[in-house]
Amino acid sequence: MGPHFQLVVFLLAIFSHEPEAIAQYVPPFTSKVAQVTKHIDAATPLYSIQMMTSWVNAHFLHANFLIDIDAPFTWSDCTVDWKSLYTNTNCPICTGPVSCQEYQCTDIRSSYSYEGPSCIPVTNTSTLPGWGDCTCPVNIVNPVNGKCGQALVNYDSFTLNASDGRNPFPDFYVNNPNAACAPSSMFESFPANVSGVMAFSTSRYAFPSYIYNPFGNILAICLPSSLSTPGVMFFGIGPYYLLPNSDVDLRSLLSYTPLLKHPDSFGYFVGVKSILVNRRSIDVTNSTTKLSTIEPYTILRTDIYKQMVRMFSVATMGILRARPVAPFGLCLRNRRHLQVPDIVLGLEDGKKWRISSSNSMKQVTKDVACLAFVDGGATSEHGIVIGTFQMEDNFLLFDLDNSSFGFSSSLLSNKTSCGNFNFTSH
Repeated sequence: MGPHFQLVVFLLAIFSHEPEAIAQYVPPFTSKVAQVTKHIDAATPLYSIQMMTSWVNAHFLHANFLIDIDAPFTWSDCTVDWKSLYTNTNCPICTGPVSCQEYQCTDIRSSYSYEGPSCIPVTNTSTLPGWGDCTCPVNIVNPVNGKCGQALVNYDSFTLNASDGRNPFPDFYVNNPNAACAPSSMFESFPANVSGVMAFSTSRYAFPSYIYNPFGNILAICLPSSLSTPGVMFFGIGPYYLLPNSDVDLRSLLSYTPLLKHPDSFGYFVGVKSILVNRRSIDVTNSTTKLSTIEPYTILRTDIYKQMVRMFSVATMGILRARPVAPFGLCLRNRRHLQVPDIVLGLEDGKKWRISSSNSMKQVTKDVACLAFVDGGATSEHGIVIGTFQMEDNFLLFDLDNSSFGFSSSLLSNKTSCGNFNFTSH
């Protein structure tokens, strides 16, 4: 067992058995931290988080998992190793099966497993080798292509570095959530080197619910716009810093609005009351607004989309039009620096999420940029689904204890970006 694990075991012992020691010990870190990578080798841009998974020859192996803030539980390309849980005493990080007789199996199947016409019914026909206990298959859905499949629920382990908000520490946090092992066929549409889906939703089986953090249950995401430098995800209260503004806590840049619940989703919703372009407004009070880390561009129901495109067209009348490029409906020529008005989402309590040109205009060719909003159809379930292009280089904070959502608007106006976290270890 390596020195880092000895430290983890020591700290766990302190937290578990010595209340007086807890009062005396003040850790130098308040968060866990992980790298976020942008991928463009799939049908649409996607983002993954890098986790430490297996401990082999005194070193961690790493794997990338799609960031999904809507998924009910985590699943990955693995094989349930029934032997490791019961026979391998030298395995500090192992997967092990959940049998169909355990509470987690019944609970996930009844409330968290995907249901749809393309899914086949789950059965208890397979058993664990050598044990005779039945396995726990559940339905999963590929968030990229919508394909339904089955996976086996297991006990898994994922490891993160601690952080003080400026750098990662060599200290580790081991988390042991229920996850599921899926067949390799479920990953055909995934980006290269991405081997799972990491759930960051409000579900009790999503990753945040398994993270022990005495400083608060907070998830902060910063999606990178660049392929060359990683973004960052924090788990914990902060502070959070990006270079070169090493003394500016990103929390000071945030506005907050309530997180709303939806009866049919484990995802995150906010109350958007209006969309403003050049001081002209669209009332969207009677629409739900969902946040998505899978949809590449913000989706608007047809009636909202047409009004916003009309307003944006009026506001950019002096700019030459270009032929629309799918899936976009309005494209502009930009031989020189393109100046377009900000799009402002009017939120509850008068808060405003400002979408600047870097998050509203997608460069599709050297001379053409398109308004990066798409028509979701007249009967779309949600009036607005905010996609990842609008989130890039915005610092987003999900305070799960207080059901609050913090947002910075574009960090570029503060001379930094999501690719500027210092991943050099202390």
